[in-house]
This record gives sequence, C-alpha cells and structure tokens, in this order.
Amino acid sequence: MVEIVIAQTTVDSAELAGELARGAVEARLAACAHIDAPFTAVYRWKGAVETATEWRVSYKTTRERLPALGVWVAQAHSYDVPEWIVLPVEGGSDAYLAWVAEEAGPGQASAVQ
Repeated sequence: MVEIVIAQTTVDSAELAGELARGAVEARLAACAHIDAPFTAVYRWKGAVETATEWRVSYKTTRERLPALGVWVAQAHSYDVPEWIVLPVEGGSDAYLAWVAEEAGPGQASAVQ
C-alpha cells in the first residue's frame, strides 16, 4: 500500500503560495495543495521576536514523491529557512487516498526528478 503524507510550508504572500501550490501539482509532485487564509506568525529569528503575515501551503502526496517535492519547494521558496513539516496520514477515505496515490504516485511522470 502506498503511504500518503501531508507536507506543509509557509510563505509571505498569497501569490507565492499560489505559485508553489500550482507548480507542485503541475509537476505531479503532489495530487493537490491547499492554501490556508492568511494568519499571524510569531517566531524568533536571529535573536529577535518577529511577527509576520503568512499563508500555509499543504500538499497531499506520497512518501515516495516527498523527497522530490521537498527539493522543488526549497528551490522555489523565498525564505532562507522555509518551514518544511511532514505529517503522516493515519487513515481516510479509501477512494481519496487511492486518488492521491494515483496522481502523485511513483509511476507518474514529473518535470522534476
């Protein structure tokens, strides 16, 4: 059985979020991507506490496609140290999980290898 995961990153603009989401799906690195509404992030960076508006991009993909997706996101990202978090999918609709596996599965062609 193909292992499905959700990978997440955050960006500082709706435009970049859209580019990262669409690009990964077009390259068949993810079956789909969701962009969350803007939220406030509070974090420590270079010794100072910062506040910023960010958008979260969540990718539904396979464990096998994850390394290529991670490289692609890192290259397309604007941050020095982008968030890259991977969450296991413990269950779900058989039909949905099969769709993710088919769309982002190891047999799918990709512009990024």
